[in-house]
Amino acid sequence: MHPAVLLVLTSALLGTAHPGHHEETHPSILASRHAHHGLARRGLEACSSTKVYRDLQARALVRRADAIAYHRAIRKRATDSAGVGHNLTSSHAGIDTSTPSADLFGSNHTCILDPEGEIGPFWVKGEHLRSDLRDDQEGVDVVLDGQFIDVETCEPITDLYWDLWNCNATGVYSGVQSSMNGDVNDASNLDKAFLRGIQKTDADGVVQFTTKFPGHYDGRATHHHMVAFLDATVLPNNTLSSSHAAHIGQLFWDQDLITEVESLYPYTLNTVDVTLNADDHVVTSQLGSNADSDPFFDYAYLGDDVADGLFGWITIGVNRSASYETSYDFELTEAGGSTISFI
Repeated sequence: MHPAVLLVLTSALLGTAHPGHHEETHPSILASRHAHHGLARRGLEACSSTKVYRDLQARALVRRADAIAYHRAIRKRATDSAGVGHNLTSSHAGIDTSTPSADLFGSNHTCILDPEGEIGPFWVKGEHLRSDLRDDQEGVDVVLDGQFIDVETCEPITDLYWDLWNCNATGVYSGVQSSMNGDVNDASNLDKAFLRGIQKTDADGVVQFTTKFPGHYDGRATHHHMVAFLDATVLPNNTLSSSHAAHIGQLFWDQDLITEVESLYPYTLNTVDVTLNADDHVVTSQLGSNADSDPFFDYAYLGDDVADGLFGWITIGVNRSASYETSYDFELTEAGGSTISFI
């Protein structure tokens, strides 16, 4: 079993979700972010020696192994190999379905999320609570397993709501109408919610989503957006209300995997040039601002190749005392999607 690696995800300079929405960062904010990283990292390093944290990691190992076995089984495929992707501790060459789960999942990293990433212009306030986000979208299925740890107590965060969203294979977000998002005249997109959803963490601080691998759009590498909400209320229409965002950020995939997915239909319909991770200002700012940063999912194939789907996982350390405002231009109401201000 490989030792867990404690890493810092510095989403401090998350920048823009689309061209034209870049915000400069004041030096005083940068200083506070660096201070946050130091305190959070020391807190999470201390967690690694506690029994509660080791027990959480052990249960995560079993849970993720069970999940990948389940999703492979329902695809009814005879899988010869399960290539592991992003992993900074080893290459895992030669992994197959007989590989012990400790070897596959035991090296999972834990990220400390700087809570000051930019939310981007296409967050929709008030999304529905649900686990399957695919709706009618085509593309590569992705099962995501996220675990949230309180860096101050080392306990799982059991009352956190993970809001997750990404664009579809051709680079379009649901729930918005904008000149920067597909057909600017398509008002029907306001009432769509594909690849968006929220879930509450369980007793181990865990959420699992089923979604589609993101496509891309001009100027940005492939990514997911996320907000971690606390002190939230579930409304009668099964949507969320909360003013306590403990983190706003973005998560990424390995470039080799992105290239593999982009070779498949319907991603091939996207005629926009791909922006590599190495050229993405969000990725480079995160990796450049802190040598320990690692904002990437680990992953394994669910079948013979990437077309059969992926299982991705990450463990995230959060400072739950942080709270940041979530700005928005679009909102899901009882009457459907609505535009607060046109962008």
